Amino acid sequence: MGDTLSPKRFSIGLTGGIGSGKTLVADMFAARGAAVVDTDQIAHQLTAPEGSAIPLIRAQFGDGFITDAGAMDRMKMRERVFADPEEKKRLEAILHPLIRIETERAAAQAQGLYLIFAVPLLVESGSWKSRTSRILVVDSPEQLQVSRVMNRNQLSEAQVRAIMATQATREARLAAADDVIINDKDIAALIPQVDRLHALYTSLAKAG
Repeated sequence: MGDTLSPKRFSIGLTGGIGSGKTLVADMFAARGAAVVDTDQIAHQLTAPEGSAIPLIRAQFGDGFITDAGAMDRMKMRERVFADPEEKKRLEAILHPLIRIETERAAAQAQGLYLIFAVPLLVESGSWKSRTSRILVVDSPEQLQVSRVMNRNQLSEAQVRAIMATQATREARLAAADDVIINDKDIAALIPQVDRLHALYTSLAKAG
């Protein structure tokens, strides 16, 4: 995604590897009064039936990548883009500008104590560090990530690790972080970490 988005208020870039628990953590911040803009959710909306990306995907990839319901066939597209980096670039050229537009629109309308952008590929994009006030990484041991995604998405270990191989390394994410939440136990272990950071972010938002 491009660099046109500039925060008008205190904002957090939230990220983590697949299966790290980003969505759970984002929901916990939202329950405490933060406004959350989830770029993955936006991407799903764009590729759902009647989503604005569907005509472009159909034109670029053909009817075979659209389900009978009119959504992008995510499994078929995943296989295509993982097998061919050029196809991945073609899909990104469709989705990224649309995601950027919808992210800006959602951010402009968001109401909350402060703003969280949940961005799965935040570190990989290379631009979010300068577009948000702080970077928050949800960190989990890699084997725990694998087991979570296998159970959740019914994928094989090889498929999950192939996805992880396309993402930034755990070390790269941690190096980019201003704040880290460790998600290696249950939700009870997350609560004090989220509460501490929520208090910090609320204070910084008010000070700014």
